[in-house]
Amino acid sequence: GPFLVAMGKSWHPEEFNCAHCRTSLADIGFVEEQGSVYCEHCYEDFFAPTCSRCQLKILGEVINALKQTWHIHCFLCASCQQPIRNNTFHLEDGEPYCERDYYSLFGTGCHGCEFPIEAGDKFLEALGFTWHDTCFVCAICCTTLEGQAFFSKMDKPLCRKHAHSVVKI
Repeated sequence: GPFLVAMGKSWHPEEFNCAHCRTSLADIGFVEEQGSVYCEHCYEDFFAPTCSRCQLKILGEVINALKQTWHIHCFLCASCQQPIRNNTFHLEDGEPYCERDYYSLFGTGCHGCEFPIEAGDKFLEALGFTWHDTCFVCAICCTTLEGQAFFSKMDKPLCRKHAHSVVKI
């Protein structure tokens, strides 16, 4: 007779029912949870997580972040209020920020390469600026100046050899 295939098994249509309310699932959507199948209504009542922002049940894609669950459109950047989705985010005072807003609001950029100095990066402060350790080099010959005596001309670091150069930087 007729049969249907779900969860890698074959079922008689009259036996493919919600584990709780026993409604036939042969012609409607269902959700598998803990090895059993449920109609969407029973799944929502008994298993669906609650969104931390709107407090409604989550039936679609779930974001797990900050030890909470969220609708994908409810997990927002604290600054621009746009959904973060599955992108990288950073925390500041317990609030999530998209990468762009986090670095523009709280980040420090390297004066040499202009990329952010991130947690764990080696950096130094010189000439009133912050630099990655690998970016603090002579403006003429690119010799590293970390831990070395250096000179400056127009806020550009120079090694001893080029300290008195007449070369325009």
